[in-house]
Amino acid sequence: MTTSSSERGVGLGMPELPPPAYPDDVRARLETDAREIIARYPDSRSALLPLLHLVQSEEGHVTRTGMRFCADVLGLTTAEVTAVATFYTMYRRRPSGDYQVGVCTNTLCAVMGGDAIFEELQEHLGVGNGETTDDGKVTLEHIECNAACDFAPVVMVNWEFFDNQTPSSAKRLVDDLRAGRPVTPTRGAPLCTFKDTARILAGFPDERDGAVESGGSAGPASLVGLKLAKGEASPARVVHPRGEAARTGAPHDPSPTEHLSSHDAPQDTSASDPAHPAGPAAEEGE
Repeated sequence: MTTSSSERGVGLGMPELPPPAYPDDVRARLETDAREIIARYPDSRSALLPLLHLVQSEEGHVTRTGMRFCADVLGLTTAEVTAVATFYTMYRRRPSGDYQVGVCTNTLCAVMGGDAIFEELQEHLGVGNGETTDDGKVTLEHIECNAACDFAPVVMVNWEFFDNQTPSSAKRLVDDLRAGRPVTPTRGAPLCTFKDTARILAGFPDERDGAVESGGSAGPASLVGLKLAKGEASPARVVHPRGEAARTGAPHDPSPTEHLSSHDAPQDTSASDPAHPAGPAAEEGE
């Protein structure tokens, strides 16, 4: 006895129709921008990443129409473009808010409070991961490490840093964004909408007054090691393992530049201990 596909619960469906084209004026404008981007590369297909940011700046996410456009101007298949657009998380595949609020939940940020921030923001905004508030202002998501561990826990808005956050400060942040109140990142360029950010990532200049000058700076916590290397800060004091305190003198309050872990104490090695030089490794069975 055989059963039909409908009886087995398998829906064959119709093939997906081709995506609609951009309106003529939009396509002409994007083609002008695309030619400028492609001219930067010796191989045109290398321009795919910035072109995806370009079409994302048009609609706020990468649509099938945008991927078709990228394929057309680069001479690629839509499958090749789709493979790239679905691989990188910076390309949105569905409508998003004006502000992408990302909470780092990688290891250090998580244990420093990132998990608590993310949970409270979900409840406060009434959205889940990757979802957008009803007013279209904020899309919330948890993100992987953004190389700002020395400022943990970190929240990013349209890829600008908001350092050393707490659940309370993060809730104030999203409330200000939704209310249209001015919001200033902890460091880096002034905040702009996600569409504007996407155009900048496509390689076009940020023409706002003072935006370029204010971007790209490292915070003080990131520069401590560099200052130590240059001798611009007090040298670190090594804290020895327990039991050696009596031989090293009375304890004192460590400065922020001092190592607090006994793992940093000097250890006897073959290079530093002449009484135990390294010798050739013995063969198995000897």
